[in-house]
Amino acid sequence: MMRIYMDVCCWNRPFDDQMQVRIHLEAEAVLAIVEDILRDRFQLVHSEVVELEIADTPVAERRKRLQLMIPKHHSFVRCSPRIEKRSLELASQGFAGVDALHVASAEAGGADFFLTTDDRLLKTAERCASDINVEVANPLEWIKKMEENGT
Repeated sequence: MMRIYMDVCCWNRPFDDQMQVRIHLEAEAVLAIVEDILRDRFQLVHSEVVELEIADTPVAERRKRLQLMIPKHHSFVRCSPRIEKRSLELASQGFAGVDALHVASAEAGGADFFLTTDDRLLKTAERCASDINVEVANPLEWIKKMEENGT
């Protein structure tokens, strides 16, 4: 079964301002992926990094919605010295601090795909693709690719 890691940008997308077409389409993509996770089509790789970042969400109502949105059945990756070491390696390649922790967590959890709506992270991952052990993609583009491949 395909294993998917989604960062907090993805989890937030359905709660962002839907007036922009891109944001609306990405939100629909995220919701479709969550449905597929609930149907056991994909396995969610979730992490302590995501949990901590969501816990820091300043708006209580949004924080609660984010916590409720995440499927309960998932593979969970806790922070560890190995993940911290790997995140430092990734940071030296240009990944921002929390992004480096997300990529390291996705790798440690054996994710096949890391989904994000963060353009800066996508560009860094593209530049460093040969140095990371997970494919990073935008959720909307990823869904299109899966449909083209019949997955």
